[in-house]
Amino acid sequence: MNIDELKPFFDGKRVVILGFGREGKSWLDILLRLGCCAEIAVADMNPLELEFPDVMPISGEHYLEECAEFDIILQSPGVVVKNRISPQSKAKILTQTEILLRLKPCKIIGVTGTKGKSTTSSLIYHFLEANNIPTMLIGNIGVPPLKRLEEMSEGVVAVCEMSCHQLEFARHSPEIAVLLNIFPEHLDHYVDFDAYAAAKRNIARFQGNSDTVFANAELLPLETGGSIVSCAFGKPADVWTDGSSIFLYGEEIPPERIRTRLCGKHNLYNIAVALSAAAKAGASLDRCLAALPEFNGLEHRLERVAVINGVEWINDSISTIPEAAIAAVNAFDGADCLILGGMDRGISYDVLGDFLNTGVVETVILLPDSGKRIAKLITNPKVVVIEAENMEKAVTLASKTARHRVILSPAAASYGFYRNFEERGAHFKALVGQLTIDN
Repeated sequence: MNIDELKPFFDGKRVVILGFGREGKSWLDILLRLGCCAEIAVADMNPLELEFPDVMPISGEHYLEECAEFDIILQSPGVVVKNRISPQSKAKILTQTEILLRLKPCKIIGVTGTKGKSTTSSLIYHFLEANNIPTMLIGNIGVPPLKRLEEMSEGVVAVCEMSCHQLEFARHSPEIAVLLNIFPEHLDHYVDFDAYAAAKRNIARFQGNSDTVFANAELLPLETGGSIVSCAFGKPADVWTDGSSIFLYGEEIPPERIRTRLCGKHNLYNIAVALSAAAKAGASLDRCLAALPEFNGLEHRLERVAVINGVEWINDSISTIPEAAIAAVNAFDGADCLILGGMDRGISYDVLGDFLNTGVVETVILLPDSGKRIAKLITNPKVVVIEAENMEKAVTLASKTARHRVILSPAAASYGFYRNFEERGAHFKALVGQLTIDN
């Protein structure tokens, strides 16, 4: 698709880019190439040093308020809008995801969910490649949705991981949508859980009758104009797994055909949905299953880091909610040491407290700030609870107490301590690597 086809959106308009991270910089590149805006500005909380004299920087405490005077507000994912701007300003918001879905330059498989969306998106992409279907992996996984616009054409399938932020202001949906699950998450970005859930559900809300959504059965009924394929773990649905076999529309795929390096029974759910979505896009199920053993999984997601003195170290830094930490422990049939904690967003840890009180984990090492709340929920006297002031101390303590397996699965966001979960995971791996050197 030619980038000039974006000109009708911006011709003669005063445009402000809200947030200057990866997607914000992609926006600026696009607008400068188009050369059709009446005015371009970049707004960010942090001070801006722009290389382009004709682009106006807006920063500081009131940067959101100054966006109201522009015709179009190009929101970057992660910029907290919440109730900080007026409904009139929200109506001006446009995202790369919305433009991609509006133009539909190729077939699009959109994938969202609180947990599992990166793994599932990558699996679908892997399956399509194995079937020699022209494809690309874009979106929340690290590639702004429009960055590869000029490579999109009929016959190409774009697998687009979509976050709640990218879907919040969407008014179009992909031809094939995947809605894996919805748990309380990112509540600091939304007025309440319902607003967060509504953003996720936008992935299917605007589908037409020729479209399809693969949706977690627990989230039904679902507002959509497309066909619904129900998906589940542990109970029958159109697409489901019992934790051993996978069932697609009544047909069983037995365990011996599901050869995977992914850890955890919950990943069988992700595999089942990915197989179904890829098949919907034209992939052969047999070819997908043949390619499955080659899929290595993603960094910071139940990642085996090292075995040191008989102790296995697992990096699950992607974990930002209680359910993810529980799944991590269950994925390895237990751990004698679990590292938890991070930014405290006020989410409930009751389900995690109940899980830890069963004694499935012998030692729990807790990081600030949410670790303090988790500590109060652990009442089983047989569970050793240790508070550590930082990751360095946590790894040191774990190395002295663990006998079999240490899992970093924070059940909390990284912000305030790290730039993102990747930086947190990289720090953890570096510290574990230092243990290897020391030993």
